[in-house]
Amino acid sequence: MKRTHLAAAFLLVGTLFLTGCVSKKELVSLQTDYDKLKNEKAALDKSYQDAQIELAEYRTQSKNLEERLSEARKDNQELRNNYATLQGSLDKSLQQNSQGNINISKLVDEINASNRYIKQLVETKSKSDSLNVVLTNNLTRSLSREELKEVDVKVLKGVVYISLADNMLYKSGSYEISERAGETLSKIAKIITDYKDYEVLVEGNTDNVPISRPNIRNNWDLSALRASSVVQALQNQYNVDPKRLSAAGRGEYNPITDNDTDLGKQRNRRTQIIITPKLDQFLELIDKAPESEGNTETEAK
Repeated sequence: MKRTHLAAAFLLVGTLFLTGCVSKKELVSLQTDYDKLKNEKAALDKSYQDAQIELAEYRTQSKNLEERLSEARKDNQELRNNYATLQGSLDKSLQQNSQGNINISKLVDEINASNRYIKQLVETKSKSDSLNVVLTNNLTRSLSREELKEVDVKVLKGVVYISLADNMLYKSGSYEISERAGETLSKIAKIITDYKDYEVLVEGNTDNVPISRPNIRNNWDLSALRASSVVQALQNQYNVDPKRLSAAGRGEYNPITDNDTDLGKQRNRRTQIIITPKLDQFLELIDKAPESEGNTETEAK
């Protein structure tokens, strides 16, 4: 409705100027109304842009929550399976105890140790999942609406995947990073720098169209060179610790859709920045794992 009023105001002012039949006071009044409507239009445009950005954020958050719920259900089922296994071990041990072949007290201690071990693993994984959601939300909020059209951010099984379109990152048929990719890479680099306990793998992917360029033999070379270009930009231009970075080329052999259409080829030509928590905590827990059921039975014999 306000846009209609604004159009009417434009038309009226134009008509009055053409006819010349207007007093100075009326002209000032019309100018005031015009300025007011113009400001209201600018405010409406800004509100619309903000709403679009918030909608994109809510969609990302909803998707992340669904993935976390799915992971939680899987974890719950794994815990149930572990509990059933331990219960079976206890039942078997109780039967053996009637023959004097097992130490009940020792078995209970081992079951308690296993429960504590499982609890540690679940708590560590929950902490990692929470950090990944925060990381994803922070990154999504930092990207503009235009950047979100060419950057896809998602979390799968505790790993953050940032997929970047090749026409945004590189010059056509080249592995040199374009100027317009700089601002987007700087935002991604800031998030990577903030989360120092994460490893970063940059993975190049191409379509199945053969390439013919000097010093580039095939799509394997192109994908690896593109990944290497992003890694070196993160290190040299945005000060990401190179010890955290790895580069890999997948060539045409990791498509996300078929290459039968131009759109399919465009989607397959991408570079993924894969952010994963360091595995040190998990490896330490595995080193401290309780003795297996097989060892218990051996000692009982």
